Amino acid sequence: MEANEMQAIGDTLMRLVTPDMTPKQLIKAARKFHPNASKKDIARAAFFSLIANADQDIGKARNLQAFALGERTQEAE
Repeated sequence: MEANEMQAIGDTLMRLVTPDMTPKQLIKAARKFHPNASKKDIARAAFFSLIANADQDIGKARNLQAFALGERTQEAE
């Protein structure tokens, strides 16, 4: 995945993520805007967005962190 694609997905995630959203819901919502993105691409974009935007919205950053870590943990198993 190219850097501009990752940034676009990350920006979408920042707009979409809410405290009550499950990872499955977030992936489904992200794929509406980025239909060719894999689950792994979305998790990577979540980390990217988390790093780039952590100081702007702490609540969304925490939600993205939980999502990204959860997805990475599942992939490792």
